Amino acid sequence: MQLSLRNHAMTRLNPVTTPRHQLRADKARRNKEAALNAFIGKKAEIDEMLARLASLSDDHFNCHPDEISWGHVGTLEHYASHLKRITDSAFGEGEFAE
Repeated sequence: MQLSLRNHAMTRLNPVTTPRHQLRADKARRNKEAALNAFIGKKAEIDEMLARLASLSDDHFNCHPDEISWGHVGTLEHYASHLKRITDSAFGEGEFAE
């Protein structure tokens, strides 16, 4: 599904001459557009974070095999626990299962 931003000329209706139902509909439309814009922005933030994590993982989290210690394992466990909470929430699993 492709989401896109639409550039509309944001002309405000005159509250004195415009019927109330039309004012409410216009406000609802503007609110929906604002929500879509915010959603697309947050999705872009997440996509950027995921790309950075994938790149870091591809580079073995900047660790050389000869330098790996239990501290590195603990760091990865910490990352994994945060990601598990996120994936459990996103997919309705673990403590988020219904």
